Amino acid sequence: MTVALRRRLLAEFTGTALLVTAVVGSGIMATTLSPADVGLQLLENSIATAFTLGALILIFGPVSGAHFNPVVSAADWFLGRRAGTGLTGRDLAGYVAAQTLGAIGGSILANLMFDLAAVDLSANDRAAAHLWLGEVVATTGLILLVFALARSGRAPVAPAAVGAYIGAAYWFTSSTAFANPAVTIGRAFTDTFAGIAPASVPGFVLAQLVGLAVGICLLTLLYPDAGKTADQVVVPTGERGPALDPRA
Repeated sequence: MTVALRRRLLAEFTGTALLVTAVVGSGIMATTLSPADVGLQLLENSIATAFTLGALILIFGPVSGAHFNPVVSAADWFLGRRAGTGLTGRDLAGYVAAQTLGAIGGSILANLMFDLAAVDLSANDRAAAHLWLGEVVATTGLILLVFALARSGRAPVAPAAVGAYIGAAYWFTSSTAFANPAVTIGRAFTDTFAGIAPASVPGFVLAQLVGLAVGICLLTLLYPDAGKTADQVVVPTGERGPALDPRA
């Protein structure tokens, strides 16, 4: 990690803010243009999110790795600490703070762009066991994807792969795949299509942490040395470490 921490934190803050702006803003636009068709609203929302996520990874990946997600950053720290790679504990704390503040700022920006109150806490209740299970599945899959890409030397395709996964997970999970504690918190600040009631946030975050634990357990079984390439998650940042044979 050779890029100055302040630059990486700025990248994580800005990238997460723009991601949430895209999620919330496209949800508002979808309900405006397709008010009677929830399926079409979700399609519009998911396409905008997937494309934006891919673009943001391209923009900010070379600076911070483009985590935009506390569970990705936590996995990066946990798996990389034994190998001396990935985030340090100080980095992790900074990343989580920047991502959370960015997510809140992204909701506020989207609200303002569509002439809504800057902060309007959501009334969209999402507290149910089947939704929490959806978050476990979505988060587990995301962790497996980004670390498998890094371990197999395919981190450069992360913008397309991660965007495609999240776009698909909107549809195959019951929760529409938040899979991100910072984004979950940010989306509580908008009472629109993409919002989540503040009372529902703890359940979603807990489910995402369970998904993080499951993902790490599966990674240690599938890729025991995944931590050696933690510096390549989501996109390589700083100096690359020694390449690993993806066939190993």
